[in-house]
Amino acid sequence: MDNLTNEQLERYSRHIILEQVGGIGQKKILDAKVLIIGTGGLGAPAAMYLAAAGVGHIGLVDYDTVDLSNLQRQIIHQTKDIGKAKIESGRETINEMNPDVQVHTYSEQVTASNIRDIINDQNYDFIIDGTDNFPAKFLINDACVLLKKAYSHAGIIRFQGQTMTYVPDKSPCYRCVFPTMPPKDAVPTCRQAGVLGVMGGVIGTIQATEALKYVLGVGELLTGYLLTYDALTMTFRKIKIPRNKKCAVCSKNPTITELIDYEQPTCSFGA
Repeated sequence: MDNLTNEQLERYSRHIILEQVGGIGQKKILDAKVLIIGTGGLGAPAAMYLAAAGVGHIGLVDYDTVDLSNLQRQIIHQTKDIGKAKIESGRETINEMNPDVQVHTYSEQVTASNIRDIINDQNYDFIIDGTDNFPAKFLINDACVLLKKAYSHAGIIRFQGQTMTYVPDKSPCYRCVFPTMPPKDAVPTCRQAGVLGVMGGVIGTIQATEALKYVLGVGELLTGYLLTYDALTMTFRKIKIPRNKKCAVCSKNPTITELIDYEQPTCSFGA
């Protein structure tokens, strides 16, 4: 069936019997390329579910090492990985999960000077923002808009989470909702505020879902909406957001046409 091996037919059988997926859809997943920037609370579950689904190429970007405090939520890492580079720990976990997946690692912090090369390295189809600070989130948004790449924004803090999806020329971008970064120290850091460990799983798996839907071309993406989640009240809200006709990066007359690095203030909604 669509050049799938017998082992793949069995591994992905629950996908293949779905009308919206089938053998053709599974082949699309196997051919897909998804870049995950940040292998923390959000990126960890997203990477694991995408690997299990059979996404053929997964890129992991992170310059940090595994710390004991990460293990409460960053489920791609284990106790034995403490002190190890997160991208290597992530690669090992994915390799053990699914040999169909090729993992590409980038041991660096995304900057204005390297993010284009990272995204273009494998010509990734979809980007997942799993970062934990505002400068990175604005940079990822601007890069995806300028490079015309679809991506999922998300953030978590305390008992709250949020996520939205951007598709080039079809939906508002992150700057349409949040035009500028908040003042330094206006938002508490993740370390100061804390985060319920499972929040990364709830929001990160939604990001993975959006990536798979985009690759398959099925369903309705979170384009034009900001989805928020409050774990204390177990409430999801889907807030409609319009395109900002004066958006600095995605409008018809943008003022941002080149990527720049922003001062690193505090953790935002993050991981």
